[in-house]
Amino acid sequence: MSFADAAERHLDDVYGYLAWFTGDRFAAEDLAGETFERALRLWHRFDPERGSVRTWLCQVARTVALDHFRSEKRRLRREELAAVPEAFEQRLGEGFSPELESALRGLTAGEREVVALRVVLDLDASTAAHVLGISPTNCTTRLNRALKKLEEAVHVAA
Repeated sequence: MSFADAAERHLDDVYGYLAWFTGDRFAAEDLAGETFERALRLWHRFDPERGSVRTWLCQVARTVALDHFRSEKRRLRREELAAVPEAFEQRLGEGFSPELESALRGLTAGEREVVALRVVLDLDASTAAHVLGISPTNCTTRLNRALKKLEEAVHVAA
């Protein structure tokens, strides 16, 4: 499979993963572009024996997103005293109830990430765990905790 084929086939998966991980569709667009730029440079390192193209691209996307969060944190620290951040509301998912959207915003980035991998991308526990660099048991535990948190938040709002 060529890089172009892999990119075309998995662009939506990578974007969807990043949108759920970041909670920001606009940032996800930028990060998806950066992911595929980085993946193109690293394409020679892809080893189909170690996993699927989709899993490898999600790993690259995760690294790009974590780099983004680190640099964003440093930038925010520098600007903290100079400006008051604007409060705005972004819809995380089209067609979700306001209660579910609110509950999704209440999840941590790590919780959104495991939900994105396991529920949105429908990866099995082993593959999602590989992307996250944790054990499948830990991945399942994190997913269960995130889903319970969502369920409780939606139930309280109802």
